[in-house]
Amino acid sequence: MAFDLAPVRADQLPDPTEWPRLPGVQTRMWAMIALAVVAALGSALLVGYALGVWQFAALFAALVIASAIVGYFVALGRAHRDGARIDWALVRAALESQQVALAVTDRDGRLVSANAAYGTRANGFPSPLALGEAGSPQEAAIAAAASAARRDGSGFADLDITGLDGMARRLRITVRPAEQGRDYLLWTLRRDRLDKAIDDTRDMIEGPLGHWFGDGGIQAAIANRDGKVIAANESFMKRVGSWPDERPPKLAQLVEMDEGGDAFIVEQSDGERPVRAPVHLTRLPLAERPRSGDRGKTDAPGAYLFLLRDREVAATAPAPPADLPALMGVLPIGLALADRDGQLVYMNEAFRAAAGVPDDDSESLLYPSDLVAKEDKGAVADLVRRAAGTLDVVQDLRVRLKERPEEPVVLTIGRAPWQDGPVVVLSLKDNREQMKLERQITQATKMQAVGQLAGGVAHDFNNILTAIIGYCDLMMMRHSPGDPDFDDINQVRQNANRAANLVRQLLAFSRQQTLRPQLLQVSDIVGELSHLLKRLLGERVTLKADHGRGLAPVRADPGQMEQVIVNLAVNARDAMPDGGELTIRTFAVTPAQAKRLRREGMPAAEYVAISVGDTGTGIPAEALPKIFEPFFTTKEVGRGTGLGLSTVYGIVKQSGGFIFADSVAGEGTTFTIYLPAQEAPAAIPAETKPDVAVDAAFGDGTILIAEDEDMVRAVAERALSRKGYEVIAAENGEAALELLEGMDAPPDLLVTDVVMPIMDGPALVAAAREKFPALKIIFMSGYAEEQLRSSVEIDDAGFLAKPFSVADITEKVRETLAG
Repeated sequence: MAFDLAPVRADQLPDPTEWPRLPGVQTRMWAMIALAVVAALGSALLVGYALGVWQFAALFAALVIASAIVGYFVALGRAHRDGARIDWALVRAALESQQVALAVTDRDGRLVSANAAYGTRANGFPSPLALGEAGSPQEAAIAAAASAARRDGSGFADLDITGLDGMARRLRITVRPAEQGRDYLLWTLRRDRLDKAIDDTRDMIEGPLGHWFGDGGIQAAIANRDGKVIAANESFMKRVGSWPDERPPKLAQLVEMDEGGDAFIVEQSDGERPVRAPVHLTRLPLAERPRSGDRGKTDAPGAYLFLLRDREVAATAPAPPADLPALMGVLPIGLALADRDGQLVYMNEAFRAAAGVPDDDSESLLYPSDLVAKEDKGAVADLVRRAAGTLDVVQDLRVRLKERPEEPVVLTIGRAPWQDGPVVVLSLKDNREQMKLERQITQATKMQAVGQLAGGVAHDFNNILTAIIGYCDLMMMRHSPGDPDFDDINQVRQNANRAANLVRQLLAFSRQQTLRPQLLQVSDIVGELSHLLKRLLGERVTLKADHGRGLAPVRADPGQMEQVIVNLAVNARDAMPDGGELTIRTFAVTPAQAKRLRREGMPAAEYVAISVGDTGTGIPAEALPKIFEPFFTTKEVGRGTGLGLSTVYGIVKQSGGFIFADSVAGEGTTFTIYLPAQEAPAAIPAETKPDVAVDAAFGDGTILIAEDEDMVRAVAERALSRKGYEVIAAENGEAALELLEGMDAPPDLLVTDVVMPIMDGPALVAAAREKFPALKIIFMSGYAEEQLRSSVEIDDAGFLAKPFSVADITEKVRETLAG
């Protein structure tokens, strides 16, 4: 329903063709003629007095008066002709055909014609020049726009105006000449985008959208910022009826709010008192206009859209069942009830267990906020209060319990669907397993990311260390041990080897080191290390070994497994500064036992376990999740690099196993390694190496080297050239392939890096063997050989791990050529 706020009647505007006959116009014209007569008589008196010929003076005055009368009638006729030339009825019809507000003014700024939309936008039919307040900047801007239109052909101005409905609107005024002579101006008043949105919303509420809302049981109304209703759908009008006091009414007279925040619509009634029907009230602000000159802030909305729908009366709600406590008591979900005042009246056993409340502590817990830590009390109390006052509040809140503040839990608070009894229902979810799983995922993701970073850094360092170690070897060949520079060169080489060891530890953590796995017995490894461990542990630490019987073999690199056990033993020694006992156990784990252990991420299977336990100070609980991260250490500065446990972690993971740490502060720590059990073969063959002439000082043959790192390529080229090989070097895979295509006979050996730009090593080898199928290959890489084998299917290829020395590359070349 629309409210008739400002009746618009454009047909009351005067006809421009009648303007010359209007009393005001004729009065001004006769005044001009009278002025001309007075001026003529005065001039005649002066002429007669000066010449002394009064007949000539009278003739002069008569001629001037006659000219003025003729000019009057000529101007009158021209006005009639101009008015007749413009068909103002047609102009008015054209203006009315447009929805935008349009008006036409003459040269003096008088309103000639306008459409109904102009009357609505301008609150009637004033001249556009009078829309701004007298003396205001807006009035000056509108006048300047009119002058610009006559001078330049167009003018613009902005206007803020308050409509009769009480809503502030922003208009954009455009002025253009209406005809060629520029005597008439055409004014266009356009609404701001937000104001248009409000008007369109009013039209929709009063139109089909309002009917659809009514069919769905929704009453809709729009009120301005003063609270006056400016539009409503038919369903709203039927319920509130008419209002005799004021027009339009204020929404507060039609919709009332109580202290609890509930809304009631005041319905039409035949009785003495109106009927208050409970409704759900939704208020939507319309057109929050950005505040000019104040970024990020907005003016108050120009209007609000109110949507109302019926809600159930509290008296009709069902009463709680009499056996509700018994029913809630058998449910495995933690449930509790609170009354209207927010006091706890019931908790089932699952709720008590999750909250850590003993059975004899019911009287001290009066409110739900008594269950949580201090920092969560306010949030819980506020949500309980809101839930007791409305049916719509159901919310999950993550809180920390007073009895278990270290782990947050989820508390769900909502209102019960009945009124005769407790109205607030609380549900407590013990989400410790979920939090544990989230921590596992976070830790695994972090370790994976750190491992990738460490592997990439280690690969780049391997190239640099290869060059340093190689050039040191070449320089030491030219300096004897008695040379003054020999010791310096040797010191550089030793430090480079220390750096290479750190890089190997990083590769171990990132599971990218080269392993030589074989079937072995873990008890044998521990037994062989016993003498070394006793020397490492010292006299104050006692070593105790306990081996299981009938253990299955495992598949691992024996050298790396020795490093794992030694690193764990050294850490245990440092954790026992006053002495203690170190126990190393080996035992079998069945699938059923693995399942009962509930180790994170470890599936149920056959394992062979190695546990290394000490009686030291233990690991702090806050540090336990970080102990396998690289460079993390609890030792003082200067004792350890923080790579020991990360190396252990990487070796175990790369071997397909799992490692876990259990620690109790003040009692000690136990590291347990689980390696997948393997089937024992009839006999474990011993590794054999091909017979190589160890004393071969010089080699023979042609070797093609493909390496994108200049320093590594130069070291390999010089090392092999000194041994008598004919070396051809290529800076990348494409250059090496071009050299091969130009050869009639293949080289004796191709030594190539794995990772190179554009064409990598495996792609080069695949192309080279298409032409020379029997070509021998050696891959160089800073990554693990296992990683290369799993991603590249190339047979009969050797592998040289970076960093390597001059002796390493010459030995590998001799073995490959001899093999």
